[in-house]
Amino acid sequence: MKRTVLITGGAGFIGSHVIRLFVNKYPDYQIINLDALTYAGNLENLTDVEKAPNYRFIRMDIRNKEAINDLFDQQPIDGILHLAAESHVDRSIAEPMAFIETNIIGTVNLLNAARNQWKGNYEGKRFYHISTDEVYGSLGEEGHFYEITSYDPRSPYSASKASSDHLVRAYHHTYGLPIVITNCSNNYGPNQFPEKLIPLSIHNMVNMKPIPIYGKGENIRDWLYVEDHARAIDLVFHKGMIGETYNIGGHNEWKNIDLIRLLCSILDRKLNRDSGTSAGLITYVTDRAGHDLRYAIDASKIRQELGWEPSLQFAEGLEKTVDWYLSNSEWMERVTSGEYQTYYESMYRNR
Repeated sequence: MKRTVLITGGAGFIGSHVIRLFVNKYPDYQIINLDALTYAGNLENLTDVEKAPNYRFIRMDIRNKEAINDLFDQQPIDGILHLAAESHVDRSIAEPMAFIETNIIGTVNLLNAARNQWKGNYEGKRFYHISTDEVYGSLGEEGHFYEITSYDPRSPYSASKASSDHLVRAYHHTYGLPIVITNCSNNYGPNQFPEKLIPLSIHNMVNMKPIPIYGKGENIRDWLYVEDHARAIDLVFHKGMIGETYNIGGHNEWKNIDLIRLLCSILDRKLNRDSGTSAGLITYVTDRAGHDLRYAIDASKIRQELGWEPSLQFAEGLEKTVDWYLSNSEWMERVTSGEYQTYYESMYRNR
């Protein structure tokens, strides 16, 4: 094999799309998928590549320093794409320590393992850390996040990701570790665990359940189709400059309430319902603590340096996303059973 690439969190939403892209596009790479298979990790996301000769799955928690060190002792890893993370803001408010342990300590375990294996011989090596735009804080009605924007995290989740970003950069400046970092906007698309806004809303519309909207739904997010994000990750991993940060955004700013109303109209049309049926399910709930008003990414750097741009307009991407969930109702039912139902009730009841 030409390279051995470790992808952490590869059974999750974004990670599974990155795994699929790399396994199919680079048959001469050995792709190792490292995932702890917590609530959002689902190997069903990868049934189409699980038997590929250049793919291997290892169940492992990045918090387990000894297991990570053993893996690096056994495998000649020369590329790391680090996506494994606790990522849901609501969960971080309820259980902040899980985010500290995974997003900070887990990242340091990987940094140390890579540094110890590579021993200063960094030719052909790369540690790629995938982060979020939430580390930058909250915007008003104008302005954008740039790669040089000061960090101002507002939740335990974003604070833990900001900390991991700083540590990755510190290992570059202190030890010379060859790193790249990307900060992306909100992703959407197939296989997303339905605690996030779009799949949660689709699931509830299909089942005629209330659609919970925080506050008045005025919060604004920039939406990025997950397959476009995977393409950007591919470019940055292979062509991004060592030590650099790239912002990845979809150029799709939407108020949450406007997004949900568009989604309602799409579902009504596809399910042959009377117009307004799904919108009648919208239920306003108490706003999230510390809810950031607006995120907006300036992605001109990755466009100018690497030639990346999003391929889909939001309406088209949303149609594709809805079609996938409607065609994969059994997948949705499996991931919304059991433990998740208890979590759903605790997080989204109208209180």
